[in-house]
Amino acid sequence: MPDKAPTRRMVAAGLAVMPFAAQAQPIASAAADVNRSRSSESFADAERALLAGRTPIAAGITLDVPKLSENGNSVDVLIRVDSAMTREDHVRAIHILSEQNPYPRVATFNLTARAGRAEVATRIRLATTQNIVVLAETSRGAVHRAEQEVIVILGACVDGG
Repeated sequence: MPDKAPTRRMVAAGLAVMPFAAQAQPIASAAADVNRSRSSESFADAERALLAGRTPIAAGITLDVPKLSENGNSVDVLIRVDSAMTREDHVRAIHILSEQNPYPRVATFNLTARAGRAEVATRIRLATTQNIVVLAETSRGAVHRAEQEVIVILGACVDGG
């Protein structure tokens, strides 16, 4: 098929897209800045920041994670927090942290009383054998904590430098 000269329609379409392409650059740059700052955050710093001086309660969370994972690229996680999920007392956030990943803050789920129950399921990546820590913040300011070790046969999340 021979090359065609650009038509007016092709040029107009290209000009219409240009402003959006220019705007995408700062967003990508901002995301890279956030990732760089998080990579310097240790697990202890991340947990301390989320606890904000509160003492965690070592009860109230059911953490369903396999004890052995053949592949760290996809590890199933199911978290249930005991809560009536009323307007006055409900789980506001569930945080998943990993001790050995390059970025310790794996995920945060924000909830409202309208969620009905404090339960989330996801898949995460794990760099190596490590403990997974879950923090659940309630609307009353309490923080619940659960922890489980996952043995990883084939690791993921290797930091590229």
